Amino acid sequence: MRAVHLTARSFRNLADLDLELPTGGAVFLGANAHGKTSLLECLDYPVLFRSFRAATDQEVGRWGGVGFRMCLAAEIGGSARRFEIEMSQAARRKQIRVDGVEVPKLNDAVGQWVTVTFLPTDLRLIQGGASERRRYLDRALSLADPGYLRSLWRYRATLAQRNAALRARRGSVARAFDGTLAEAGAGVVVRRERWVAAIQESFSAECDALGESGPVTLAYRGAAELSDPAAWPAALDLAAGQELARGATLVGPHRDDLRLEREGRALRDYGSTGQQRTAAVALRLCERATLRTARGAEPVLLLDDVFAELDGERQDRLASRLAAAPAGQVFVTAPRRDELPRHLSLEQFELCEGLVRAVRIAA
Repeated sequence: MRAVHLTARSFRNLADLDLELPTGGAVFLGANAHGKTSLLECLDYPVLFRSFRAATDQEVGRWGGVGFRMCLAAEIGGSARRFEIEMSQAARRKQIRVDGVEVPKLNDAVGQWVTVTFLPTDLRLIQGGASERRRYLDRALSLADPGYLRSLWRYRATLAQRNAALRARRGSVARAFDGTLAEAGAGVVVRRERWVAAIQESFSAECDALGESGPVTLAYRGAAELSDPAAWPAALDLAAGQELARGATLVGPHRDDLRLEREGRALRDYGSTGQQRTAAVALRLCERATLRTARGAEPVLLLDDVFAELDGERQDRLASRLAAAPAGQVFVTAPRRDELPRHLSLEQFELCEGLVRAVRIAA
């Protein structure tokens, strides 16, 4: 894998960038609010062509600006690739070009550049609501399985139309979408269930390797029968009256969840912060393994102040787990060098007021 070349204009609080990053990755050091997370956000943006902070594109551009532009060039699968994005605030339009050719449909470009991102806010994966865990599932599986992405997008589009009809109290119109909803929804459910079943043991093993003493388990929580399109009509019939009253679809994978437990008790309610953070990191490691298997290459790792959130033992354990993977690129942020594991060996840069210093600091 060759070096990543990143250019950006008016992206968040970053100064204009024209940056060549080392083959193995880099460490970005700097105080809070000086652009470290924005730099990782920029590296991640060409994965799904949206911010991992769940911000709108209007928020990604520099405050008071006219939009943003960025370009990421890298080697993927032995080929040189180039991703260019230009967002205009005035036109509220985003233009995407891959290898110099404009992409008319977003799903034609999604997932060609792949990262796994560890964030301090990953604690929400455990403490937050079901939507956080569904978002995690949708990202991991969309990048690993094009069939999942097609089913998910079709399901979401159909769900939006069906919900609009329900809000308008047009029940017969809503039911006209049932067949498409069932077909796409079953595709989502069956792939989620299959993936969770496949990684359950790995998830528990990752928690153990990261220092968790008790058994931590993972399961999919939803109506298992909805993996079969033939089961949907009865479920939708049963919910029809309540759906019309509430103006929303009450059946389907948009209501499902992941269940994480330690010794049979919900980790969200009974786990300590340290146990919850360990489980969140383990989920990201499972995501990384899934993408590696699906794509035959190591995904790029982005770690935003993650080590600062762990105690010394868990820092060393996580660094060891990352080092055990096949060679790949790792980009890490930290406020200070002393917050990094001792044996993390990467070239280092400094950020100050959005500017990445050209001088590389010896590791």
